[in-house]
Amino acid sequence: MKNIPMALTWMRVYFIPLFLLCYVLPIGWFGTNQSSFMIRDSIATALFVIASLTDYLDGYLARKWNQTTSFGAFLDPVADKLMVCAALLILLFLGRVSVLIVFVIIAREIIVSALREWMAQRNARDKVAVNSLGKWKTATQMMAIPMLLLDSFGYHWIHYVGQVLIICATILTIVSMWVYLKAAWPIMKTNN
Repeated sequence: MKNIPMALTWMRVYFIPLFLLCYVLPIGWFGTNQSSFMIRDSIATALFVIASLTDYLDGYLARKWNQTTSFGAFLDPVADKLMVCAALLILLFLGRVSVLIVFVIIAREIIVSALREWMAQRNARDKVAVNSLGKWKTATQMMAIPMLLLDSFGYHWIHYVGQVLIICATILTIVSMWVYLKAAWPIMKTNN
């Protein structure tokens, strides 16, 4: 049987340039009036939502079918982080999210990824393995980003719910980073 979970991960990687293309193409490519913004944002949101769903599905299927691979374990979080970072940078460019939120979320991803790599070199990666707090952070981001992408539709409730969710995601980002750093601290302290 072909490795479907790996194919889903690669699909997520391929969606990143397609997602970015929605915002690189001149807006006239989507139409000539206000609806062109709605079309562009709808396409980008659909790509992001499909990518988010494949993130859940590829991990579930890989475990269920025992098709986990070391390369898949590497590529899956890279694809997730690239998609989220791309979406956050687009939202920043559109003025729909603050630079502080984007910085905190991207900085956390870099710090935690580096921490996991460093801990793996010390045979202690399990101390900073993904936990439920990190999963809640990801889920909250994955709900907030589509709502913020759809802000061009003018529905105030979508804007406000998206803003509340991205603030919650940012708080969870900080707390989860603190939990990972706290777990790694005893090893960090002895390896100065």
